[in-house]
Amino acid sequence: MRRKPPRRRGKPEAGESPEETLVRELDEELGVAPRDMNLLGQVEDMAALEGVPMRMTVFTAGLAGRPTPAAELAALGWTDGRDGYEPRLAPAVRNHVLPLLVHTGALVRADHEI
Repeated sequence: MRRKPPRRRGKPEAGESPEETLVRELDEELGVAPRDMNLLGQVEDMAALEGVPMRMTVFTAGLAGRPTPAAELAALGWTDGRDGYEPRLAPAVRNHVLPLLVHTGALVRADHEI
């Protein structure tokens, strides 16, 4: 019996568009589907686990369903990047995605101590 090759977690599969990747990843990792997807942009930084340069396509979207951690995710949390989660965020998220979300008004940071 032939085994399927391991999936490239968080990466597009051959011939997959960024939108298709988002739909698949949200289903695999959180069991939800995106609603009203909008392209936020592309960011480049070092991949958190692999330590190599990477490019990430970023969308804003609502979610259809209640997110539940699955696949390799152990837990789920919400952050504005200024709380206890900040040190755990991938460099691309911490350095680029959160500032983009704040700049566009998609994320309003609460007034609290870091």
